[in-house]
Parts: sequence; structure tokens; C-alpha cells
Amino acid sequence: MLQMQLTPSPIAATVDFAAPGVRHGFLRLPYSRDDAAWGSIMTPITVVNNGEGPTALLSGANHGDEYEGPIALFDLAARVRAEDVTGRIIIVPAMNYPAFAAGTRTSPIDRGNLNRSFPGRPDGTVTQKIADYFQRVLLPMADVVLDFHSGGKTLDFLPYCAAHVLPDKRQQAAAFDLVRAFGAPWSVKMLEIDAVGMYDTAAEEMGKTFVTTELGGGGTATARSAGIAKRGLTNLLIAAGVMRGEIAPQPTQWLDMPDEDCFTFAEDGGLIEFLADLGDRVDHGQPVARIFPVTRTGLAPVVVHARRAGLMMARHFPGIVKPGDCVAVIGVEVDE
Repeated sequence: MLQMQLTPSPIAATVDFAAPGVRHGFLRLPYSRDDAAWGSIMTPITVVNNGEGPTALLSGANHGDEYEGPIALFDLAARVRAEDVTGRIIIVPAMNYPAFAAGTRTSPIDRGNLNRSFPGRPDGTVTQKIADYFQRVLLPMADVVLDFHSGGKTLDFLPYCAAHVLPDKRQQAAAFDLVRAFGAPWSVKMLEIDAVGMYDTAAEEMGKTFVTTELGGGGTATARSAGIAKRGLTNLLIAAGVMRGEIAPQPTQWLDMPDEDCFTFAEDGGLIEFLADLGDRVDHGQPVARIFPVTRTGLAPVVVHARRAGLMMARHFPGIVKPGDCVAVIGVEVDE
């Protein structure tokens, strides 16, 4: 373990994180492959420095088929001015650049899921090396971390901003303050079903104020979902004291995810017919979907029931499911 901690990262930044002004460059990771023996993975990065203040670390495409974050962050990198900033902003629009370039959730190089690869390894796979760089180089610089997500090709969400319930209630309160400022149509007290190896967990264990989103899905972005991402990003940076300006307040409905009964999983595979849509209120035990076997006609569909009452906040996408797939997520409407 000590040897791994002392091993330097193979990733080199072409930007100076301490230099004043706006700097655009790359995180260069050597990657020898068939078409380039001395090739590199070049992950775009922008660093903005102006005076004293907190550091915000902003990332998108942790999963490569989620697009609202990259849209908002490439947009911010193209228009941000140093005089708008009080402190430092580090912008990585496509955190898992190989997956982003391929339009896939995981890396096409090693099939690594970056959001399950922390703390990473400097001598591991490509995905582990990226995780290690964020773990040991970028996260320690940050005070506030915003990691954009959406449903990718296999889920569709109500557009929400979220933070986790944490043992440290000061840290939790700071995160929920930024969720409130982001101003997505829904704000969520989020429960993870698999938090091991997550970027979220790595940031929170360092004491960082961590905020995330789920802003749609289906492997695309809409004008509405991208607009929510861009407006929310500006609001969050202003609220965090990293950017000058006035917050544009937006109405939001809070949702809680109190336990694992929020998640409904398929036990059968086939063609799914939803009986409730995103935003619908459902009762405990209510049918929310039917799954038709597709190997032959004449077979009755299997009915999937909600495991709790609440609001349908996520669903499987697209129309074919496999056993074990998450079919629906039910949140509970709560006062702020």
C-alpha cells in the first residue's frame, strides 16, 4: 500500500493549476496501442484562477453516454472570464474521455466503470489511472465538487440535483445548500445501492462538499435538460462563492430515498410496458410495469409492482430488460 501511494501518477497536466487567468489544456495519459506506439489519451481541462477563494472541481461524463454535464461544462469553459471568478474553477467536461469518445457508459479500452474504480491505481488499467489522478491530485485541491450525471442509454430520470445523507451533518448541510441553489425541478436526498468505489464516496471521505445530478437519460440531452444543467451550474458556483453574480432562484420539489424499497428490479427478461410514467404518483404494491416474454407468443406478461408509495423518479430505458435490471425508482415527496 505504501509503495502504491508513493508511485507518481502517469498523467501529466499541460496547465498550471496555480497560474492566474484562464488556461485550457489537457490531462495527458500515455497509452501505447496498435495505431500509436507512443500514443496518449488527451482529456480536455480548463483551469480558471482569480484571487483568493474556494476551489470548485467540475466534471461530466464520468459515464461516457451522459451528455448534460459535458454540454454545460464545455459551454462554461468556452465563455468563462477570469474576472467572473473568485478563487479557482477546475473544469473537466469529459472525466472518462475514452468512454465519452465512444458514447459508452464504461471505457472501451478496459471496460472500466470509472464511478466504481476509486481510489484507483497509478499502475493499473487506464480507468484506474484516471481514478487515481482524481483521487490524489484533483480532489485534494477542491473545496466543492460537482459531478454531473444523467441516465445514459439505460435509464431515464426526472431532472434532479442531489446530495447524500452523511454522518457529518455540517458537510451534509453544505451539500444540500448547494443542491437548493442549483435549482433543478427536483432535489433529492439520495440513496446509493452500490456506493463502493464511487467518486462520490472518495470526495465525501475527504470532507469535500459533493453534489451530483441526474438530468434525464436515454443516451441524449434535450434543450430543457441541457438548460437545467447550465443554469444550475451557474447558480451553484455563485452560491459556493466561486463566481460573481446573482443566483436565479428556481422552484424545486424535494424527494427522499429512505431505503432500498425505492428500487424495483426485474426478475424476468423481455419487452417492458410501463404502467406509470415519470412524475406519476404510485401506491405501494401498484403495478408499474409488465414484462412480456419474447421467445414466443401467447405467454402472459409478468407484472412488476412498486415496493413503496411515492413518485416515479426513474425508469429503465429503452424497451428490453434483463433479469436484475432496475425497472423503476420511487422517491418520497418531502418538505425541504
